[in-house]
Amino acid sequence: MERIASFNVDHRFINEGVYISRIDGDITTYDLRTRKPNTDCLMDNATMHSLEHLFATFVRNSEISKDVIYFGPMGCQTGFYLLIRNADDEVVLEIIKKILSDISEYNGEMPGNSEIECGNYKNLSVGLAKTEAKTYLEKIKNNTTEDLKYGTE
Repeated sequence: MERIASFNVDHRFINEGVYISRIDGDITTYDLRTRKPNTDCLMDNATMHSLEHLFATFVRNSEISKDVIYFGPMGCQTGFYLLIRNADDEVVLEIIKKILSDISEYNGEMPGNSEIECGNYKNLSVGLAKTEAKTYLEKIKNNTTEDLKYGTE
């Protein structure tokens, strides 16, 4: 069986950041790595779920909304994947930063916060999402498109 692309990246050398995980035709997969892999500092489910609801809502209402394919958490609890069609890396990186800033200052209701809209709606917290967004933004605020390649130590 062929190994999937994400298993070909040496996770011992991935740090927090934004990376291009892969490009498939006109779709770019961005790795929004909020945690260093294989450490004791993984995202808990409520934080991951909460940031997913807000980020997905904000990105699907951004200037690149028509090109958003998917935003969701990594099963390893160390970040998220953002899939964009016809991506302009500089634009996407700036939108990621803007959305994180907007979430860190958000004071509204949690989108999708009902039994009708979500399969685990009781496991959502605007406060957790705000804290995570602010922490992650601090880690990537100075990143440029030059930082989008996975680094090695």
